[in-house]
Amino acid sequence: MQAGEALARWNARFQGEDYLFGTAPNAFLVAQASRLQPGCRVLAIADGEGRNGVFLAKQGLRVLSVDFSPVALAKARRLAAREGVELETECADFARWTWERERFDAVVGIFIQFADAALRSRIFRGIRETLKPGGLVITQGYRPEQLRYGTGGPKELDHLYTTAMLREAFDGFEVLHLAEHDDVIREGSGHNGMSALIDLVARKPPASRP
Repeated sequence: MQAGEALARWNARFQGEDYLFGTAPNAFLVAQASRLQPGCRVLAIADGEGRNGVFLAKQGLRVLSVDFSPVALAKARRLAAREGVELETECADFARWTWERERFDAVVGIFIQFADAALRSRIFRGIRETLKPGGLVITQGYRPEQLRYGTGGPKELDHLYTTAMLREAFDGFEVLHLAEHDDVIREGSGHNGMSALIDLVARKPPASRP
Protein backbone atom coordinates (compact mmCIF):
# COMPACT_ATOMS: atom_id res chain seq x y z
CA MET A 1 0.00 0.00 0.00
CA GLN A 2 1.33 3.42 -0.97
CA ALA A 3 1.77 6.11 1.70
CA GLY A 4 -1.08 8.22 0.31
CA GLU A 5 -3.47 5.28 0.32
CA ALA A 6 -2.44 4.33 3.87
CA LEU A 7 -2.94 7.90 5.08
CA ALA A 8 -6.40 8.09 3.54
CA ARG A 9 -7.35 4.78 5.14
CA TRP A 10 -6.19 5.80 8.61
CA ASN A 11 -7.77 9.24 8.36
CA ALA A 12 -11.05 7.58 7.41
CA ARG A 13 -10.82 5.18 10.36
CA PHE A 14 -10.26 8.07 12.78
CA GLN A 15 -12.81 10.42 11.22
CA GLY A 16 -15.76 9.72 13.52
CA GLU A 17 -16.56 11.47 16.78
CA ASP A 18 -16.01 8.24 18.71
CA TYR A 19 -12.48 7.17 19.59
CA LEU A 20 -11.62 4.05 17.57
CA PHE A 21 -9.62 2.43 20.40
CA GLY A 22 -11.42 4.24 23.21
CA THR A 23 -10.06 6.93 25.50
CA ALA A 24 -8.88 4.66 28.33
CA PRO A 25 -5.18 3.75 28.28
CA ASN A 26 -3.89 0.30 27.43
CA ALA A 27 -4.00 -1.93 30.53
CA PHE A 28 -0.44 -3.22 30.11
CA LEU A 29 0.89 0.32 29.87
CA VAL A 30 -0.98 1.26 33.04
CA ALA A 31 0.57 -1.71 34.83
CA GLN A 32 4.07 -0.61 33.78
CA ALA A 33 3.72 3.14 34.33
CA SER A 34 5.30 3.03 37.80
CA ARG A 35 8.63 2.30 36.09
CA LEU A 36 8.60 5.85 34.68
CA GLN A 37 9.57 8.80 36.83
CA PRO A 38 7.71 12.15 36.58
CA GLY A 39 9.54 14.56 34.33
CA CYS A 40 10.88 11.83 32.05
CA ARG A 41 10.78 12.47 28.32
CA VAL A 42 8.65 9.82 26.58
CA LEU A 43 8.00 9.06 22.92
CA ALA A 44 4.60 7.51 22.16
CA ILE A 45 4.88 5.82 18.75
CA ALA A 46 1.80 5.74 16.49
CA ASP A 47 -0.21 7.14 19.38
CA GLY A 48 -3.33 7.63 17.29
CA GLU A 49 -6.08 9.52 19.09
CA GLY A 50 -3.91 9.94 22.16
CA ARG A 51 -5.33 7.60 24.77
CA ASN A 52 -1.90 6.38 25.87
CA GLY A 53 -0.03 9.65 25.42
CA VAL A 54 -2.61 11.52 27.49
CA PHE A 55 -2.42 8.88 30.22
CA LEU A 56 1.37 9.25 30.34
CA ALA A 57 1.09 13.03 30.49
CA LYS A 58 -1.28 12.66 33.45
CA GLN A 59 1.52 10.79 35.25
CA GLY A 60 3.70 13.90 35.04
CA LEU A 61 5.72 12.76 32.02
CA ARG A 62 6.75 14.95 29.09
CA VAL A 63 5.22 13.18 26.13
CA LEU A 64 5.75 13.48 22.39
CA SER A 65 2.84 11.77 20.64
CA VAL A 66 3.69 10.94 17.02
CA ASP A 67 1.25 9.60 14.46
CA PHE A 68 0.80 9.37 10.69
CA SER A 69 -2.77 10.73 10.78
CA PRO A 70 -3.49 14.44 11.34
CA VAL A 71 -7.11 13.51 12.01
CA ALA A 72 -6.05 11.26 14.89
CA LEU A 73 -3.69 13.86 16.34
CA ALA A 74 -6.39 16.52 16.33
CA LYS A 75 -8.50 14.20 18.46
CA ALA A 76 -5.49 13.52 20.69
CA ARG A 77 -5.11 17.24 21.34
CA ARG A 78 -8.81 17.51 22.15
CA LEU A 79 -8.52 14.61 24.58
CA ALA A 80 -5.49 16.21 26.24
CA ALA A 81 -7.35 19.50 26.62
CA ARG A 82 -10.34 17.70 28.09
CA GLU A 83 -8.08 15.93 30.61
CA GLY A 84 -6.19 19.13 31.44
CA VAL A 85 -2.71 18.00 30.38
CA GLU A 86 -0.11 19.14 27.88
CA LEU A 87 0.61 16.78 25.02
CA GLU A 88 3.16 17.59 22.35
CA THR A 89 2.15 16.11 19.00
CA GLU A 90 3.95 15.57 15.70
CA CYS A 91 2.51 14.29 12.44
CA ALA A 92 5.10 12.07 10.79
CA ASP A 93 5.64 8.98 8.69
CA PHE A 94 7.90 6.58 10.59
CA ALA A 95 9.33 5.37 7.28
CA ARG A 96 11.00 8.79 7.04
CA TRP A 97 11.17 10.02 10.63
CA THR A 98 14.53 11.06 12.05
CA TRP A 99 15.39 9.17 15.23
CA GLU A 100 17.48 11.61 17.24
CA ARG A 101 20.22 9.97 19.25
CA GLU A 102 19.58 9.54 23.00
CA ARG A 103 16.59 11.90 23.05
CA PHE A 104 14.08 9.97 25.19
CA ASP A 105 14.01 8.32 28.61
CA ALA A 106 11.35 5.88 27.42
CA VAL A 107 9.67 4.80 24.20
CA VAL A 108 6.15 3.38 24.28
CA GLY A 109 4.76 1.38 21.36
CA ILE A 110 1.31 -0.10 21.95
CA PHE A 111 0.00 -2.13 18.98
CA ILE A 112 2.27 -0.35 16.50
CA GLN A 113 1.82 -3.17 14.01
CA PHE A 114 1.10 -1.05 10.95
CA ALA A 115 4.72 -1.82 9.97
CA ASP A 116 5.84 -4.66 7.73
CA ALA A 117 9.05 -6.53 8.52
CA ALA A 118 11.38 -4.01 6.87
CA LEU A 119 9.79 -0.95 8.47
CA ARG A 120 9.51 -2.72 11.82
CA SER A 121 13.26 -3.38 11.78
CA ARG A 122 13.88 0.29 11.05
CA ILE A 123 11.59 1.34 13.90
CA PHE A 124 13.22 -1.04 16.37
CA ARG A 125 16.68 0.24 15.37
CA GLY A 126 15.37 3.76 15.83
CA ILE A 127 14.09 2.96 19.32
CA ARG A 128 17.51 1.64 20.27
CA GLU A 129 19.12 4.81 18.93
CA THR A 130 16.75 7.37 20.43
CA LEU A 131 16.69 5.92 23.95
CA LYS A 132 19.05 7.43 26.48
CA PRO A 133 21.36 5.01 28.31
CA GLY A 134 19.25 3.25 30.92
CA GLY A 135 16.06 4.15 29.05
CA LEU A 136 13.06 1.85 28.72
CA VAL A 137 11.13 0.43 25.80
CA ILE A 138 7.58 -0.62 26.67
CA THR A 139 5.58 -2.40 23.99
CA GLN A 140 2.57 -4.64 23.62
CA GLY A 141 1.60 -6.31 20.37
CA TYR A 142 -0.24 -9.19 18.78
CA ARG A 143 1.28 -12.63 18.16
CA PRO A 144 0.62 -14.67 14.99
CA GLU A 145 -2.13 -16.57 16.84
CA GLN A 146 -4.16 -13.35 16.72
CA LEU A 147 -5.11 -14.17 13.13
CA ARG A 148 -7.37 -16.92 14.50
CA TYR A 149 -9.15 -14.53 16.88
CA GLY A 150 -9.67 -11.68 14.42
CA THR A 151 -10.49 -9.26 17.24
CA GLY A 152 -8.14 -6.49 16.11
CA GLY A 153 -4.76 -5.86 14.61
CA PRO A 154 -3.28 -6.49 11.18
CA LYS A 155 -4.17 -9.35 8.88
CA GLU A 156 -0.60 -9.75 7.59
CA LEU A 157 1.52 -12.39 9.32
CA ASP A 158 4.77 -10.45 8.98
CA HIS A 159 3.31 -7.55 11.00
CA LEU A 160 2.95 -9.71 14.12
CA TYR A 161 5.43 -10.29 16.95
CA THR A 162 7.11 -13.32 18.48
CA THR A 163 9.31 -13.72 21.53
CA ALA A 164 12.32 -14.56 19.36
CA MET A 165 11.75 -11.45 17.23
CA LEU A 166 11.65 -9.12 20.22
CA ARG A 167 14.66 -10.72 21.87
CA GLU A 168 16.64 -10.28 18.66
CA ALA A 169 15.47 -6.71 18.13
CA PHE A 170 16.53 -5.66 21.62
CA ASP A 171 19.55 -7.89 22.01
CA GLY A 172 21.87 -6.45 24.65
CA PHE A 173 19.01 -4.78 26.54
CA GLU A 174 18.07 -5.97 30.02
CA VAL A 175 14.70 -7.71 29.68
CA LEU A 176 12.59 -6.72 32.67
CA HIS A 177 9.39 -8.34 31.46
CA LEU A 178 8.58 -10.52 28.44
CA ALA A 179 5.42 -12.59 28.32
CA GLU A 180 3.05 -14.22 25.83
CA HIS A 181 -0.57 -14.55 26.93
CA ASP A 182 -4.13 -14.68 25.66
CA ASP A 183 -6.53 -12.22 27.28
CA VAL A 184 -9.74 -10.35 26.57
CA ILE A 185 -9.16 -6.69 25.82
CA ARG A 186 -11.80 -3.99 25.38
CA GLU A 187 -10.33 -0.97 23.64
CA GLY A 188 -13.11 0.72 21.72
CA SER A 189 -14.31 -0.98 18.56
CA GLY A 190 -10.77 -1.43 17.27
CA HIS A 191 -9.57 -4.01 19.81
CA ASN A 192 -12.40 -6.01 21.26
CA GLY A 193 -12.32 -9.62 22.43
CA MET A 194 -9.98 -12.49 23.19
CA SER A 195 -6.52 -11.61 21.90
CA ALA A 196 -3.11 -13.25 21.47
CA LEU A 197 -0.74 -10.77 23.10
CA ILE A 198 2.96 -10.33 23.77
CA ASP A 199 4.43 -7.80 26.20
CA LEU A 200 7.96 -6.46 26.55
CA VAL A 201 9.72 -4.08 28.90
CA ALA A 202 13.47 -3.77 28.32
CA ARG A 203 16.16 -1.39 29.50
CA LYS A 204 18.95 -0.01 27.34
CA PRO A 205 22.36 -0.59 28.91
CA PRO A 206 23.63 2.34 30.99
CA ALA A 207 26.45 4.43 29.64
CA SER A 208 29.88 2.87 30.13
CA ARG A 209 32.08 4.53 32.69
CA PRO A 210 35.16 6.22 31.22
